Amino acid sequence: MPVYNKLVRDHIPEIIASTGKQYSTRILENQEYISELRKKSREELEEYMNADSNMAAIEELADLLEVISSLAKVHGSSIEEVEKVRNDKFKERGGFNKRILLVEVED
Repeated sequence: MPVYNKLVRDHIPEIIASTGKQYSTRILENQEYISELRKKSREELEEYMNADSNMAAIEELADLLEVISSLAKVHGSSIEEVEKVRNDKFKERGGFNKRILLVEVED
C-alpha cells in the first residue's frame, strides 16, 4: 500500500472509500496542521508554476486560495480579512498590474 503522509482535502477519504479501497488517516494536532498547510502551500505553488495552460493555472490558484483560507483560520482570521488586508495594501501601494520591474535605486 503506498504511503502518502500528506494533508488532503476533507472529502478525500470518502472518495477513496467509494472505490472500495482501504486507507488510513489521522487527525493532526494544531502545530502539525499549520506545518502541513505550509507544505501544501509550497506544493500547490509548485503545481501552479508548472501549469501548462490557463485552465490548469486557474485550478492551482484555486487550490492555493483554499490553503490560504485554511491558514487564515488557524491564525484566528478569515479569507475575508485576508482580502481586506490585500485590498488595503492595494489602495496604499497598488498592485502588480503595471508590470513594473524595479531595477535599481540610488543610495
